[in-house]
Amino acid sequence: MTDTSAGPDGLKAEADAVVLDAKGLRALAHPVRVQLVGLLRKYGPSTATRLAERLGVNSGTASYHLRQLGAAGFVEEDTERGNARERWWRSVHQVTELNDPELAEREPEAVLAFLQSVAATNTLRTQRVINELQTMPHAWRGTFDMSDWALRLTPEETDALRQELRAVVARYRRDTPEAAAKAPEGAERVAVITHLLPELDTPAAAEAHSGPRKATGTETS
Repeated sequence: MTDTSAGPDGLKAEADAVVLDAKGLRALAHPVRVQLVGLLRKYGPSTATRLAERLGVNSGTASYHLRQLGAAGFVEEDTERGNARERWWRSVHQVTELNDPELAEREPEAVLAFLQSVAATNTLRTQRVINELQTMPHAWRGTFDMSDWALRLTPEETDALRQELRAVVARYRRDTPEAAAKAPEGAERVAVITHLLPELDTPAAAEAHSGPRKATGTETS
């Protein structure tokens, strides 16, 4: 992780990323707030009313959660767009990082709630794409992929794999509202969702393997 500096309200940020501390973690321990931040990052500034329509909640609920996110430093008012009748909000960062191993010890319930909110949000995103798959242009249908591979790794090897995956993703163009205007023709938003899931309760194989296990995967396109 590169060096960070103290950001607003105790959030430690680097460029357009925010590293969660205890306060930020508790602020995001709600699926609606995770989705609100995600929508503002994806589509740019918006109002509580428009965000509420996308989420299927009432505007009062969206306004409440936006204020809580604002108090924690995740979103802020877009004063250039707002007026006396309507408040506009924008995301302060484009990336959220949870990389403090001590947080899980200090705030176990908040970490669990946050991770469950992220998992629920990712499941909704995946299901939405599946539902729309048949109506997508053929070129995009061919890019869809849902795979899983069973590996047998040490904690050190698993961490190395995580770092390698992040490095691969970092080579490609990030999606931000500003970058969208400069992207080449035909470029669309592509969500890369990775899960590294230690399955420690999986029984050991009955027979020892003389060599490395072959990775297995399922692919859908």
